[in-house]
Amino acid sequence: MIIAEIGQNHQGDLEQAKNYISRFADLGADVVKFQKRDNRYLFSQERFDAPYDSENSFADTYGAHREALEFSDDQFKEIRDHAKAVGALFMVTPFDEPSLDFLIDLDVEILKVASFDLGNLPFLYRIATAGKPVVLSCGGGSLEQSIETIDFVHSITSNIAVLHCVSKYPTAFNELNLQRIPELISRFPDVAIGLSDHFNGTLSGPVSYQLGARVFEKHVTFDRSQKGTDHSFALEPRGFENFCRDIRRVRSMTSGTHDELGKEPVFQKLGKVLVAKSDLPAGHRLTLNDLSGRIDAPGVGIPVRDSARVIGAVLRESVRAFEVIPDNVLRNG
Repeated sequence: MIIAEIGQNHQGDLEQAKNYISRFADLGADVVKFQKRDNRYLFSQERFDAPYDSENSFADTYGAHREALEFSDDQFKEIRDHAKAVGALFMVTPFDEPSLDFLIDLDVEILKVASFDLGNLPFLYRIATAGKPVVLSCGGGSLEQSIETIDFVHSITSNIAVLHCVSKYPTAFNELNLQRIPELISRFPDVAIGLSDHFNGTLSGPVSYQLGARVFEKHVTFDRSQKGTDHSFALEPRGFENFCRDIRRVRSMTSGTHDELGKEPVFQKLGKVLVAKSDLPAGHRLTLNDLSGRIDAPGVGIPVRDSARVIGAVLRESVRAFEVIPDNVLRNG
């Protein structure tokens, strides 16, 4: 499952949010993800009114900045309906209890737990008992803290996926700590394990798949240069398309059979078969020095890769120099 984390990169623009859903669902996302905050509930008055002087600010105070990026309840319903119309699952991270209550009433398909709420058992209990699939990110905590949280949620609901996460924005390639994925798989074999990814490239997806990840969350943007803290490390459309493509290719790269080995077109055209280096009489026991390889008609003779079973065999009939050695003239012993 591949999740396009739109977050608040829509800049608070409803039509832009819909464009994100349509575009990234078309590029391969199974799920589109948003965030929901009741900022007056979530932030203290002091934090809400704090000045926010930043190149990424959408208002003069932090609370007003957050409000500028929030959608109304009616707009959220419209976004949910648009996701359904394009065939994408709708997932939202509630950051507080009022937002969770709204999302439950909205009947979102998947609830996401942000790394900020790792170990927040009262809030996790409300999420786990909501009757929705839960995706839980494990950034900002030790393996032990992650295990405690997963055990708690998993004791309430089995419908859970757990994402390894490093809470750095962006995360450098040498800080991804992807070995945590097989550790989580070993500890929770009946839980879907994945990656919530803040790396600004695509390689993390295929590598994580090889390590056992099966759920992938990636921030997306239309333009990395846009104002906002999550744009610079997000994937633009072409990058996200490659991210989805390469993850899904890995599955095919690591499966398949060997039924066609040696029958490939290039071997039909240029494959060598065993020939006698000199005239050999009937009853002769073949040695390394008796054999050479030549290209002949497809399907004729013994491929050179089978020479190990030919050496030491005895000729039933004589073979002339540079003549293909037929399989039916050989006997063992």
